[in-house]
Amino acid sequence: MKKKYVIISLLLIIIIAVGLWLFLFNKNNGIYQDGASYANASADSCNCETSWFPHEQTPAPKEGDGSPFDNENTTNCDFHQWSWQKFLWVTKPLSGGNLFFLDSLDLVTPQMEPVAPQLGLKLTLSSINQAGFSAVLRSNPKYNNAAAADTVYYSIHVNALLKDKAVLMASLINSGKLPVSNLETFPVGALELKVSWININAIAKAQQQNYFTIKAAVQNSKGQYVEKTMALLGMHVVGVVKNHPEFIWATFEHKDMAPVYDKKTNSVTAANEMLFYEKGTSSGISGIKWIRNATSPVVENKAFILYEYGVPKNLNTGDFMATSQAEPANFNNIEDINKCVASNLKDVFKNYFYNGSVWLNFDGVSSEGQKKAIVTRDIASALPDSLARGSVNLANITMETYTQTFQKDLHDINNSNLVSCFYCHQSANFDKSRPGNSPLFLSHLFGDYLLFTKPATALTGKNANNLDNSRAKRIKEIEALKTQQLVDFINAKK
Repeated sequence: MKKKYVIISLLLIIIIAVGLWLFLFNKNNGIYQDGASYANASADSCNCETSWFPHEQTPAPKEGDGSPFDNENTTNCDFHQWSWQKFLWVTKPLSGGNLFFLDSLDLVTPQMEPVAPQLGLKLTLSSINQAGFSAVLRSNPKYNNAAAADTVYYSIHVNALLKDKAVLMASLINSGKLPVSNLETFPVGALELKVSWININAIAKAQQQNYFTIKAAVQNSKGQYVEKTMALLGMHVVGVVKNHPEFIWATFEHKDMAPVYDKKTNSVTAANEMLFYEKGTSSGISGIKWIRNATSPVVENKAFILYEYGVPKNLNTGDFMATSQAEPANFNNIEDINKCVASNLKDVFKNYFYNGSVWLNFDGVSSEGQKKAIVTRDIASALPDSLARGSVNLANITMETYTQTFQKDLHDINNSNLVSCFYCHQSANFDKSRPGNSPLFLSHLFGDYLLFTKPATALTGKNANNLDNSRAKRIKEIEALKTQQLVDFINAKK
């Protein structure tokens, strides 16, 4: 009888121990949650890895089988770690002094045409228009006591995985072998970068050494290429990992280019001149508002960051807004990993920071379910219980300066009209002559390329001038259709 009690006691101890372990395991993996919170935004700190350093030896992050994403339960930190490691990997300095992405990725136009090198230089820059209403960002000339402002330029870089898939799918759609509406996705490892640059002379001399710089061939207003030393301002890192065909959309910026709007005081202030903001105090939305077909913002040299790390806060209180993403855990994770990386970097990239990323919650969702959700759900929504995760009002001050919100007044912003990458990057084809939905259209490069390579039905003439004219006409058509799609998205949110 005594032996029986001992056995029962041991069994009870084992059952209790297993139960406790399962509780802790599930808690750490975010299974316990309320409906309005993201289960995987851990309260624990989010740190960088020692294997990422030194910078010249940063390995590529794991993205497929065996990666943190090859799991039914991811953590908020998994995505922040991927974002930082991917950025460090693509900016890894090579022995010749160049950066990895400049040597290893293809430089392309927004229509995915190869960019021909000019003046014998690695980097060629001609694009100055931001997404949205073709806004142009110019520097604050007072920042470097300059006579005139300098213009921000943009470059796009893709790897073969993204480019080859885009070319193949466009060929199949254009030939009628694949319908416009389909569930095709880009493969794991597909990568696109968008990078912003400015003439180093736009930056205060004391700060110039804190930027990565490179000699580039820059197209001027006369269409001629001239050599300039360009400083890297910001970068979008957009890549596919396992179970996330929607891409992870991460963004990075150089420090102290513009101030952050203070929600408690309902104003923005800079004590000193900044690259995109004249010193002083302002309020309201005019500094980040660009009217369609305008040639300048409503107020020049007053660009500001609407939400730090793309995490929305309520006006006048400064409290975190109730969205699909648990806060302040996500905000704190971004802050923690930024501090961790900065303390380990020794090169110029210690002066850049991670401004957040956005993705969709596909934990426990099948591959087929993920694809269907992209084409049927409102992936732009940040309301509680929606799919968006991470920085649900994500923007880069150098690339989405004037699309941080589409509201007329800051007081009109709420959790039903927040703006992130998914606001514009949705599954719908912007070519209304061939409507359809596919995960492929999340990439504007693909949408542009598909229409750019669409078989011509009314083009005549075969000489070079006619071909050039048809190309310019097609690009103009693409931009007009994308702008109209954005207007439609904005109207749908009203």
